[in-house]
Formats: sequence, C-alpha cells, structure tokens
Amino acid sequence: MTAPLIVTLLLDDAAQQRFDRLRAAHFPAERNHLQAHVTLFHALPGEHRAAVGRELAAVAARPAFEVAVSGVRFLGRGVALDLTSPQLLALRAGLADAFDPWLTRQDRQWSRPHVTVQNKVAPDVARALHAELTASFRPETVTARGLGLWRYLGGPWAAEAEHPFSQEASAGS
Repeated sequence: MTAPLIVTLLLDDAAQQRFDRLRAAHFPAERNHLQAHVTLFHALPGEHRAAVGRELAAVAARPAFEVAVSGVRFLGRGVALDLTSPQLLALRAGLADAFDPWLTRQDRQWSRPHVTVQNKVAPDVARALHAELTASFRPETVTARGLGLWRYLGGPWAAEAEHPFSQEASAGS
C-alpha cells in the first residue's frame, strides 16, 4: 500500500515563520513533527500521485491571493488560527470535485481552513493559550503562495512537490 498524500496551502515566508514559532512554542515537542500548515486534504490515495500532481499543477496556474487570519479557535485539546478567504474556499471546492472519488469522510467534511498551533494537550492548557492568543489577537492578511503535496509517513510528512501560484496577488483579493 502506498502512503497517503496530503495537500496543503503554502503561505508567504513571513507568515510561515510566525506560525512555525507559535507551533514550536505551544505544540507538544514529542508530537511536533511538522511545520505549521493549512491542510486542504488529509488522505488522498498515494497510488494516484501522478493524477493528483497534474490537478494541483493545473489549479496552481492562477495568481497568488490574500488570506485573512481572522480569529483564534479553541479546539478542546488545542488552539488554531482561523483563516478566511473566498478564493481559498473556491480553490478547495474545485479540488474536492476533482478528487471526489478518493475523498475520505474527514476530507468530505472539511469546511474551516486553519493553522493548528497547539494540539493534544490538556483542555486547561488549551484554554489558557486560547485566552492568551485571543487577548493579543490582531487580524492580519497573509498571502497564499501555492500548493504543497506531501506523503504521510505515520507522523512526519515527506515533501513530494510544490506548485507555486503566480508571484503577484490578484487585484481585489
């Protein structure tokens, strides 16, 4: 059986670095095998790597776009930063249509893009971080720079490919 594929939204370098610092500071170190990320699909079948790659390349032939970091979400045993973008929702919906025969239940239910900065901690620890981040939260805009394709290796991920968008954000994004 070929390892499943994961598709992520890639963010501009400055945003990625900020989110990585938050994750490094608050995610349990023994479980933190990954950089901060925005998962679009959790488990596409690895045997369809070529078809998934072609679809991502086709979809990435579009301008970069802006994504709003719009809030702090309590996950029960963790905390995430919510992302808002009509372009992201439309892009993800189009990919979901293309990948429909392969979608897991989790990927069919996807609806709220986010960056998880803490997970798998005691609820009181998560509540404390949620309160701290909420108190200092300021909305910001980051740039979606492309799509990432990864293989799931039972914890860590292996990078398969990056599909960058155009360098310029589209007008009205």
